[in-house]
Amino acid sequence: MAPHLVPKRSESASFLIWYFENYLRLDSLDAVDCICDQSGDKGIDGIYLNTDANVIEIYQSKLFQKAGAVVGDKLLREFQGSLSQFETSESLRNLVDTAGDAEVARLITRMELQRRVSEFDVVGYFVCNGELDANGRAFLEGSPRIRFLGKSELEASYVPAERALPANAPMSFSVSGYDVAEYIVDADHRAVIAPIMASELVKMDGIANQTVFAFNVRGSLGRTQVNRDIARSIADQSSHKQFPLFHNGITVVAEQVENSADSIDVQNYFVVNGCQSLNALFQGKQSLTDNLRILTKFIQASPTSPLAEMITRFSNNQNGVKARDFKSNNQIQIRLQNEFAKIYGTEFFFEIKRGENSGALMVISNELAGQYLMAWDLKQPWATHRKYQIFEDKHSELFGRPDVTADRIVLCHLLAGCIDNQTSSIKNQLFAKYVLTRFFLLYVLRLIIEGDDSAADVISHPAKYTRDVRTRNTLALVINELLSEAVTDLNAEINQLEDNFDYRGHLRDEKWCKELAHEIATTHEKLVNRGRLDNFASMIKRHQDVQ
Repeated sequence: MAPHLVPKRSESASFLIWYFENYLRLDSLDAVDCICDQSGDKGIDGIYLNTDANVIEIYQSKLFQKAGAVVGDKLLREFQGSLSQFETSESLRNLVDTAGDAEVARLITRMELQRRVSEFDVVGYFVCNGELDANGRAFLEGSPRIRFLGKSELEASYVPAERALPANAPMSFSVSGYDVAEYIVDADHRAVIAPIMASELVKMDGIANQTVFAFNVRGSLGRTQVNRDIARSIADQSSHKQFPLFHNGITVVAEQVENSADSIDVQNYFVVNGCQSLNALFQGKQSLTDNLRILTKFIQASPTSPLAEMITRFSNNQNGVKARDFKSNNQIQIRLQNEFAKIYGTEFFFEIKRGENSGALMVISNELAGQYLMAWDLKQPWATHRKYQIFEDKHSELFGRPDVTADRIVLCHLLAGCIDNQTSSIKNQLFAKYVLTRFFLLYVLRLIIEGDDSAADVISHPAKYTRDVRTRNTLALVINELLSEAVTDLNAEINQLEDNFDYRGHLRDEKWCKELAHEIATTHEKLVNRGRLDNFASMIKRHQDVQ
């Protein structure tokens, strides 16, 4: 939590910000915005408005400075007293009036909690790095509104937001007979620039398995036009001497950079710019000659430092780099990728960087996941074509929420697969095969499922339906049955339109999408209520019995 320890911020507040980032999966800005741990804040350290679960989450944190510390009933009773201030809009108004200029009052006002408290549940979370004693456990048994999150639970549910980086062997590059430029920033940071033989560069550890590009914003993009041009230049040995004249060079960030008259030696190194070139050189290494040299900038800095991140961003800030590329080193994305590896590591690969090695697993890109979440969670299928928003102004809204887990994304992927299987039943095939139709039907499914009380677990606890393959298959059978009914209604509605109706414009029209989706969902709900269709729980049981 060191990055959050700043003057005038308590250690417990820093601890809670760390918790919000790592467990609620908020981005740094949103995590700080949820904190109100200052004097006069009425025993409240943080508030998170969980609109996905309709819960106002009230937080108190405690950071112990010695191992083995425990929490008894005293701290929990005090927290229960603080929670009583959130029981009604009147008690909240009194809290705001008496808090004066305290941050808790501003936070309550900004989140409009006085208006929401009658519609939302209020749950208290006591977060600390200790454990409960017997008195604390006994107290919680009679306090259903308080959740205790202690050391053991935090350790068990932690998902790291850092990449597991393999060690690479030190490298030495010959510069004998060539001038070397050196720029010194301070005692710990400097840059060394020299023309390095390509035949030496391709011997760096991690090119074959792409780990040397861990901090690059992209992986190998394959046979793009630019990469084909590089390959032709490599194959033409007569142009090797001129290569540094028309090539931008390669940037390497290394923990240690040492140079002498004859060599440049590096340790713990990563290529942060030049991935496409180095891959092309590696693929064409049989054509390399000693005349082919690449201007290479070696920067001494910790590869995991903010400075290295800045170097990566600025050195890649060129045409052809997308907003998605710059989110490939974002903690939220890395944590999701790690969670995929932990839970679904033999089935799915969560791609957060173009050109990543998926290891032959089924790939779910974070761009596609963003479109899923836009249709399923934000209920905005008409906006899914604006993919640039996923990694710009909507990134936090889409991914920076506690409900966005590997399980949720796999659920959406499963539902999308069922939709793909049903599109042949849509009579208007122009409409059926249009990309936005997939996300429109995902939105329809969301409305149908949330309108069925027996299906609430699908939305709130997707892991119950995705982690076990047998249960996942049962869910797919149920979803296909729901979709079959929905497509029948969809065909009836589309049949009323002209054959050449503007399906592309309609699927971008918020009003049209909302009206049609709600009509299909309402029709389904009526049929269930009249007993003409099974509800979700009955369908699950029926298919389980058959299996």
